[in-house]
Amino acid sequence: MQSKSPIKSINMTLLCLTACICQNLYAEAGSTEPVLLPTLKIQATRTDTDWLATPASVYRIEQKNNENNLGINLSETLKGVPGLQLNNRENYAQDLQLSMRGFGARSTFGVRGIRLYVDGIPATMPDGQGQTSNIDLSSLDHIEVLGGPFSSLYGNSSGGTVLTSTKQGEGRDSIELGYAGGSHHKGRADIVLQGGADKAGEPSYVVSSSYFDTDGYRDHSAARKVLSNAKLTWDLDDGSKVNWIVNHVDMNADDPQGLTREQWKTNPKQVNDAKNIYDVRKEINQTQTGLTWTKPINDQHELYAMAYAGHREVTQYQSIPNTAQANARHAGGVIDFSRDYYGTDLRWTGKDLLPNTRFTAGFAFDAMDEDRQGYENFTRTAANTPASDINKGQKGQLRRDENNTLWNLDPYLQASWQFLPTWRLDTGLRYSNVHYQSKDHYIQGTNGDDSGKTDYDKLLPSAAFTWEISPQLSTYLSYAQGFETPTFTEMAYPTTGTSGINFALKPSSSDNYELGLKAQNSFGNFTAAIFHSETQDDIVSAGTLDGRSTFQNADKTLRQGVELSWNKNLWRDLTVQASYSYLDATFDADIPNTDPQKVIYSGNYIPGVAKNQAYISLGWQPETGFNAGVDVRYMDKIYVNDTNSDVAPSYTVTSANIGYVWKNNDWKVRSYARIDNMFDENYVGSVIVNDGNNRFFEPADGVNWSAGLSITKAF
Repeated sequence: MQSKSPIKSINMTLLCLTACICQNLYAEAGSTEPVLLPTLKIQATRTDTDWLATPASVYRIEQKNNENNLGINLSETLKGVPGLQLNNRENYAQDLQLSMRGFGARSTFGVRGIRLYVDGIPATMPDGQGQTSNIDLSSLDHIEVLGGPFSSLYGNSSGGTVLTSTKQGEGRDSIELGYAGGSHHKGRADIVLQGGADKAGEPSYVVSSSYFDTDGYRDHSAARKVLSNAKLTWDLDDGSKVNWIVNHVDMNADDPQGLTREQWKTNPKQVNDAKNIYDVRKEINQTQTGLTWTKPINDQHELYAMAYAGHREVTQYQSIPNTAQANARHAGGVIDFSRDYYGTDLRWTGKDLLPNTRFTAGFAFDAMDEDRQGYENFTRTAANTPASDINKGQKGQLRRDENNTLWNLDPYLQASWQFLPTWRLDTGLRYSNVHYQSKDHYIQGTNGDDSGKTDYDKLLPSAAFTWEISPQLSTYLSYAQGFETPTFTEMAYPTTGTSGINFALKPSSSDNYELGLKAQNSFGNFTAAIFHSETQDDIVSAGTLDGRSTFQNADKTLRQGVELSWNKNLWRDLTVQASYSYLDATFDADIPNTDPQKVIYSGNYIPGVAKNQAYISLGWQPETGFNAGVDVRYMDKIYVNDTNSDVAPSYTVTSANIGYVWKNNDWKVRSYARIDNMFDENYVGSVIVNDGNNRFFEPADGVNWSAGLSITKAF
């Protein structure tokens, strides 16, 4: 068992960092021309408040400040958000690994524990599994990150919410053509069409499409991706606003998989199987559309509606040996599923129905229907073909066939009351309920009927007090309950046996406390937050073996930490941004095991989570002419398994960029060049938690470059 004093550590960290920041601020006090940052309106909690008055950790990132990039991964934009751990494994078959305050670190692929939205349309599936591959950076305007589960408007997450907003067409019609390339034969071509409405009732539009391909940093890591996005906006005569969004992504990517420590040290570019006999890869096809409608009835009442629908298909070839599939209950080495999903969110907002109050009430409905099949990852020319002559890496015989359905209907209420001139109370209540059913259609011999169903529900309250100490300084204290139900992927395989759904997996619930301080003045924008999260029945990794990830419940886990951020306009177009995160994430109760070497003791650190993160960037960003920037990111060591017997070491990476913007009447030309990992740090980009073959490590790229050019013409 490990002993420590987390509270003392948090206090010392906060004290030291506050002293450092204050020293910097004092140094700036002599500036004769302080530059105030603009007041930021925050949409994340839907309370129509500015950033300073929002009783939660909310961070807003403008995409225009992050244009000197390839524009492929969300990690290019979200690097400096405190509490947000974004690991780019340079593996397009598995997407980015995203976690917030330690929630979501268990995810082998995709995003878990964090809700994702694009223009108010969910990018997270109804079961809680999200992905960033369909977020179009070419048309992105800004991103808001809400830490923790404070807002009652979003369900089925404990880590927080990421809301991306695309640009709205404005002004004259224009076309933008761009191309960027870089290391490992990376290439990205994109086109963006946009234009504003000439009069009320006509739509403004933004339409973008891009093509990306790469040979990949590692062997067998090539990828190809086509992404298209369209947004039409109507501002109607009656004051209502309609947004229609359509999105499509088509991607094929090879998967080099994780490496053992020895393999990583010997050659980080290699595939874990030198012969790659099963040709491990993934194919993704997804189309989604959604509609949002906002209608002010009068000065006091407003209506909002959202509806969306989508279709997603995934085929994944795994490296499971054919010998392991000899078991009659094995699901095969190829995962093949298609999903149809849809939902709606209807809400009413009332202002000043009582003095100094605001009420929001509504309900959210989501549903998903999944057809999931499993196949052997090999074919035989005949029934008695010897194992040495089978064709591996091909879709073979059917080994799993089931239909999974899920639906939820969540009513919610959120209220705000300014009960004193400088004091406000925000409260919320959401009843989250999820209904899951699986129908097994593959019943052969000893592989019996694994059909079943289960229901999950939880009442989720939240409350926060905000005190406006001065017009430029505020503090808040909040409490909220979080709720996460298992995803289809997490339930796909039981911890014992080889077939069926893991109906024993329970949802997790968390109690979250947060104390925060915000300042917005001539010294810049500053935030400090201390949080404490106690989770019951936390969904954690039970191990990964032969491409099969299984999950179990931990009785209790504890996450607590500190988040600090600061940004400022230093002089003219020179800006600085800095952030720091301290996270103490541990198991708070033993998880027994028949093998003493695999017992998870209370006090062990939750794997996949870095204890310390730090980031600083300096940028010169005028509207036209030369621009440049440099940033440094530090990531602490990360444990790779529950027993804390192995670790991915800490690292520091530095990036630099330079660009030039030229404008002349109807023309605009933008160019850039950048270098990432300037000092060629050999580090682990992400880890595969509890991998059964000790293949924990997914190496990150060494020193690499990119450059690009775009031309815009207005008509």
